[in-house]
Amino acid sequence: MQLKTLVRGGGDLASGVARRLFLAGCQVIVLERPEPLAIRRAVSFASAVYEGRMEVEGVSAELRTEAPQTAADHVVVIVDEQALTIITWQPDVIVDARMLKRAPLDCDSDQAQLVIGLGPGFIAGEHCHMVIETQRGHNLGRVIRQGQAEADTGVPDQVAGQGASRVLRAPADGSFTAAAEIGEEVVAGHQVGAVEAEAVTAQISGVVRGLLRSGVSVRRGAKIGDIDPRGIREYCFTVSDKANAIAGGVLEAVLTKYSGRLE
Repeated sequence: MQLKTLVRGGGDLASGVARRLFLAGCQVIVLERPEPLAIRRAVSFASAVYEGRMEVEGVSAELRTEAPQTAADHVVVIVDEQALTIITWQPDVIVDARMLKRAPLDCDSDQAQLVIGLGPGFIAGEHCHMVIETQRGHNLGRVIRQGQAEADTGVPDQVAGQGASRVLRAPADGSFTAAAEIGEEVVAGHQVGAVEAEAVTAQISGVVRGLLRSGVSVRRGAKIGDIDPRGIREYCFTVSDKANAIAGGVLEAVLTKYSGRLE
C-alpha cells in the first residue's frame, strides 16, 4: 500500500524528507505558505510555488491547487498555510518540517496515524508520536519516541569553521532584491543583495549556497542567505548531509510504525 504522506514546509530540510519518502514509494504532498522563505531554493520544493514545477536530485514536484484523487508520479506542492489539506486528504503520515523551534499550536498526534515533528518544540506523546533530532552532532537524525529534541541554541551550525559569519541576515524590514546567483563565487565584502536601500554583503569568501528570492518581504534580522566557505559549487545544488540524515530518521520512523517493530 502506498502511504499517503504530508510534509508541512518546503524548505531544504523538508524537501530532503519529502524526496526520501517519495523514493521509498510514498505519495507525497508538501504544504507551503503563499510566499515561501526558503533560502536554499535550488534544493527546495518550495520553489514550485513560484515556478510551477521544481526538481530536486531527480525527483520532480508540481504546484497544484488541491490534492490529487489518484497517486501522482511526482511530489505535489499545495499552498495551504492553514493545513486544511489534512482534513480533506486524510494522510497516513504527517511530517511537520516547518522548523518553528517552538511548541506548535496547530499540530497534534490525533491528526494522522503517525505524526512526526522535526527539531525543537515538539514533544513526543504530546504534539506528535515521534521527534527527529535536527541538531548537528552524534544524535543528528535520531528518532525520539519519548521526550524532545535538543533545544535551539540560536547559533548557526559550523561549516568549515564558520558559523554566524556565513549567514546573511536582513539589515532592515522590507523587500529583498538579490544581486548574486546561487552557486556564484564571492569574496568577503561582495554585495549579494539589498533590503530596500540597505546593502547585504558577504562577511566571508565562498560560494552562495542559498539566497532568498527577489521580491520577498523580510523582517530585520531574518536569515536571507548562506555563504559556504568550502567553495564547492556542487553542494549548492544537492541535498545536504544534514537533510539526508534527518530524512533517514523520518523514514526509519515510518517503517518502524508500519512494520510493527519496536511498538
